[in-house]
Amino acid sequence: MMERSVFENILQQGESTTVEFKRCGSKPERDSLETLCSFANRNGGSLFLGVTDDGIVQGIPSQSILDVERNLINCTCNPKLVNMPPSLEFEQIEYDGRWVLRVWVPPTQGVFRFKGKVYDRFADADVVLRTDAQIASLYLRKYSVFTEQHIFPYLRIDDLEPGLIDKCRKMASARRPNHPWAEMDDFELLRSAQLYTRDIETGAEGLNRAAALLLGRREVVLSACPAYKTDAVFRDQQADRYDDRETVRDNLVTAYGALRDFCAKHLPDPFYLEGDRRVSVRDIVVREMVSNTLIHREFTSPFPAKLIIDETGLRTENASRAVFEGRLTLSDFNPIPKNPIIANFFTQIGYAEELGSGFRNLEKYAKALFGADPVLEEGDVFKARIPRGEDSHAKSKTGNSLKEGVRLAIIALLEERKSLTAGEVAAELRISSKTAAKYLKELVAEGLAEADGNVRTRRYYWAG
Repeated sequence: MMERSVFENILQQGESTTVEFKRCGSKPERDSLETLCSFANRNGGSLFLGVTDDGIVQGIPSQSILDVERNLINCTCNPKLVNMPPSLEFEQIEYDGRWVLRVWVPPTQGVFRFKGKVYDRFADADVVLRTDAQIASLYLRKYSVFTEQHIFPYLRIDDLEPGLIDKCRKMASARRPNHPWAEMDDFELLRSAQLYTRDIETGAEGLNRAAALLLGRREVVLSACPAYKTDAVFRDQQADRYDDRETVRDNLVTAYGALRDFCAKHLPDPFYLEGDRRVSVRDIVVREMVSNTLIHREFTSPFPAKLIIDETGLRTENASRAVFEGRLTLSDFNPIPKNPIIANFFTQIGYAEELGSGFRNLEKYAKALFGADPVLEEGDVFKARIPRGEDSHAKSKTGNSLKEGVRLAIIALLEERKSLTAGEVAAELRISSKTAAKYLKELVAEGLAEADGNVRTRRYYWAG
C-alpha cells in the first residue's frame, strides 16, 4: 500500500510524464483510456482517479470503485477501442475519508492505440502522434533498435575518410600498448570494432551506419544520416546574436576534434591541482560534454544537436531515444547505451571513457570550471548544461580572458603573415569577419597595426 506521505508528495508535485489526475464518478472518463495508452507507450505511469487537475482529492464513491475497475478492464480488452490490452494494476487509497483509485501501467514493449490513434506522453499531456517520423521514433524506442547497426551493403572501405582508420589505430595503440588493432589490417579492424557486421536474421553483410558516421567522408555521412549536424555557437553578451559559430557535419572522429577546439577557444582553463599535478579541468569537461553529444544521440532524428557557450554557461542538446524522462543524479543513474558500437570505438581511441564515467567526471570537475554542478536531463531531447555559479571565476573573468586570447592570436598571425584581411583572420581563427574587423581596428588604434584600402579590400599590416 502507498504510504500517506508518498501520496501527499505526489499530490504536491502535480502531474508529470508518469502521473495524471482525473475526476471520476461512477465510471471513468473516456480520456482515461488515452492516458493509459500514452503511459504504456512511454515509460509507464500512475493514473489517480478521484483527484482534480490541481491535486485536490474529491474521491470516488466507495460503492463504485469495483465498477470503475471492471469498466477499465473491459474497455482496454475491447479491440474496437484499444488494439491490445496494456497491463493494469489497481490500488485503492483511502485519504481523509475519501477513496482514490490508482491505476498503474508498467513500461512494456508494444505500441498501443486508442480508437486507431497512437498516443504518447509529453510532460503532463497525452499527445496524438500524427506523422510517420513520430511513430517510427516510438517504435525505435519501444523495441530498443540500435539504428547504428543498419547495414549499407553498397558502402565500401574506399568511401571512408582516407588515412582515418590508420590514425585511429595509432591512437588506440598509444592509449594502450599492445592494443590488438595494432596488428590488424583495415578490414580486420573494422570487423573487430563491429563496423563491418552480418545481420544473422536477414543475412545482410557489410559496413554499417556506425562505420559511416565514425569514419566516412562527409558526403557518405550525410547520405547515411541526411539530418546529421552539430551547431556550435558562442555568445559573449548579446543573446540575440552570436560572436562565433561553427556547423559541424563531418564524421564523428573529425567532429570531436572540431568541437573540442571550438570550446577550447572560447572557454578559460583555470589553474587546478589534483594532488601535486595540474589538471586541465576545461579539457576534461569539454571531452565529456562533446563526446556525450556525439555518442549518445539518435542520428536518424531531424533534431539538430547544439553546443552553446554563453554567459549562462556551457550546454548541449541532442536527440535521444530515452527509456526514462527527467533529471539524472548519480545516486539513481543507470547508464543505458544509445549507440554501443560508436561508444566503444570512442573509448578505444581515448575520446571517451567507460559508460557512466563521463557523468562522474562532470560531477567531479564541472564546479572547478564554472562554480556549479552539472545538470543532465534525459528525454526525447537529452540536455546537459553546466551553469556558471554566482562566485564563479569563469563568470567574472571569462569575457576578458576570451577577448585577450583572440587579440593575442590575431597579433601572432600579423607577426607571422605581415598582412591580413579581416576575412583571412576570421577563417584562421574561426570567428566572424565582423568580430575580426573589430579587433583589427583596435590594434590599429593602439598603433600595433596599420590599415590600407577601402572597406571591401582593406588589409592590415603588422606595425609592432
